[in-house]
Amino acid sequence: MLLTKVSCSKRIPNCASDYRTGVSLHSHTKHSKEKLQFIPAFTEKWPFIQRTLERQYRKSVVPVDFSRAYWTSPLTPRQAFDVERNQIESGLGLSSLVSLTDHDSIQAPSLLRLATETAEVPLSLEWSVPVRGTIFHFGVHNLPVSEAREITADLHKYTKRPTDAALTELLARLHAFPEVLIVFNHPLWDLCGLGSQRHARCLHEFLEANHTFVHAFEFNGMRKWEENRQVRPLADRWQRPIVSGGDRHAYEPSAAVNLSNAQSFPEFVQEIRVERRSHVLFMPQYRDPMPVRIAHSVLDVIRYYPENPEGSRRWDERVFHPDKTGTGFQPISAFWKAPPQFIERIFAVFRLADSAAVQWAAKRMYADPMDIQLLPDSPSEAIP
Repeated sequence: MLLTKVSCSKRIPNCASDYRTGVSLHSHTKHSKEKLQFIPAFTEKWPFIQRTLERQYRKSVVPVDFSRAYWTSPLTPRQAFDVERNQIESGLGLSSLVSLTDHDSIQAPSLLRLATETAEVPLSLEWSVPVRGTIFHFGVHNLPVSEAREITADLHKYTKRPTDAALTELLARLHAFPEVLIVFNHPLWDLCGLGSQRHARCLHEFLEANHTFVHAFEFNGMRKWEENRQVRPLADRWQRPIVSGGDRHAYEPSAAVNLSNAQSFPEFVQEIRVERRSHVLFMPQYRDPMPVRIAHSVLDVIRYYPENPEGSRRWDERVFHPDKTGTGFQPISAFWKAPPQFIERIFAVFRLADSAAVQWAAKRMYADPMDIQLLPDSPSEAIP
C-alpha cells in the first residue's frame, strides 16, 4: 500500500500528537560547496550592478571565475544538527532523527559520529548526478559505515565522468543495502535552465531506466508549493511515497519534516522503502513568502559570527575563489584588505529585511493565497 500524508502545522497545531519522532532530511553545513554561478545571471537583470562588477573584474589580478567559485554555510556540523534537533524536540515535542546532506560530502556526519551524543547520526550526502545535459540531486541517506568512504569516492567518480551504465550500476549498488534510503530531491527543479519540456524529458528517461532504485520523491521546504504539488502525480506515476526535505543552508530550520514512529533511522528507512508510508509536515515558516525567507537566509550567510572558529567568522572568509595558480582555492578575504563598498551597499539592502515594518510589508506584498489554499485543510491528506 502506498500512502503519503501531508499536514501543515500552522493550520493543525496538534497533528504531531500521534507520532513519536520527527525526521529532518536534506540540510546543509559549512562542508557544502555552493556554486556562485547564479551571480552573472542575476546581474544581467541589474545593469548598474553588472557595470560595477565589471569594473572590479578589471582591477583584479586574478581572473574572476564564477563557475568554480563557491560559498559555504556559516553553520558547523554541530550547529546545523542542533538547529534541526531543537525545532523537532522543542517545537514539536518529539524525539528527533537528523540526516545532514552536504553536497557530495559525508564530512559533517563523519565528524558528528566522533561524539557520543551524536554517534548514531547517519552517514548521508546530497549526490550531484549529471544526466544528459542536466543535473539531478539525490539524497543518499544512511550509508553503511564500513563502506561509506569507498562508496562516496565512487559517486564522485561518476559525477566527474558520467555514463548511463555507471549511473545504473551505482544506484543498484546503493539500493542493495536495505538500510540505505535514496530520495530524488526537488525532482522538478530545472537546475541547468534547460526549459520545462527538455527537463521533463530527461526526468522521464532517467526514471524509465532507474525508477526501481529511487525510494521516494521530495517535497522541498525551499521550493514553492506550486512546484511541490506537481511532484504528486510524478510519485503516483512511479508508485513511490513522498518525503520531506528542508534544504536548509542557514539558521532557519527545515520548513518540512517527516512524522514517524521509528526509533532509529533504519526503522524510518523501513517505513519508506518497505511499508511505503510517509507523513510530511510543513512547518509554519513554509507559509511565509519565499522572497522574505530567502532574504533572511542571505542575512544569515553574510552576518559576522564571533563564536565561529577563526577563519570562518566573516562572510568573505566563507566564500572561496581559485587562487593565482588556478589549482587551489582561497577565501576571497585574501584578495582584499576590506570588502569593496559597492558590496556593502548591496548587503545593506538585504539588511532591511531585519526591520519588522519591512517584513510586514513584504509578507503582504508577496503573499500568495493559492499557496495557502492548496495546503490541505484536514489534518492529513493521502495521495492515491
